[in-house]
Order: sequence, then structure tokens, then C-alpha cells
Amino acid sequence: MKKGIIICVALVTIFSLTTTCFAQDPGKKLVRGVANILTGWVELPKNIYDTSVEDNIFSGLTIGLAKGVGMAIVRTGAGVYETVTFPFPIPEDYAPVLEPEFVFTE
Repeated sequence: MKKGIIICVALVTIFSLTTTCFAQDPGKKLVRGVANILTGWVELPKNIYDTSVEDNIFSGLTIGLAKGVGMAIVRTGAGVYETVTFPFPIPEDYAPVLEPEFVFTE
């Protein structure tokens, strides 16, 4: 029993490491879409913070807020689009609609 659990954990680890080596596929597109739906709102505080660091706090609370609202809508919309169209290779080869693919990557 213990040996079987160790083998299963080892196989899951190996398979999870190898999936990052493959090109885009429908599964990755679905995961990306769902992740962007769930984390689209993070664009709001992220853009406020980034604009505050680049310029000043006043810019962060005005321009950063506007950017954040816009990007939250865009990222969530892109997530819905990718979730609905995940079985189809549009854009070509399941490429991401937005760059960066996820809100937390730069």
C-alpha cells in the first residue's frame, strides 16, 4: 500500500513537470480562461500599485484606478472567451488572447 502511494506521488510529480514543456493545448487554454475569470479583479489593485510606484500616489489613485478597472474588465472578458472557446484552436495553436497570460506574471 505504502509503495503504491509513493509510486503515484512520483508519477503525478513527473507528469506535472512535463506538461509545462508542451506547446499550448485546449487544457491549458481552459485553465488560463478560468484563472483569468477568477483573478481578473486583481488587475485593479495591481494597476493602482504599479502606477503609484512608477509616478506617485495621486496618479496611482486616479490613472491607476482607471487602468485597473479597464484591465479587470478586459482580463475577465478574455477569460470568458477562452473558457467558452477552449476546444477550438483560436487564436492559432491556442495562443493566449492577452499578454501576460495571467495577472501575476510579467
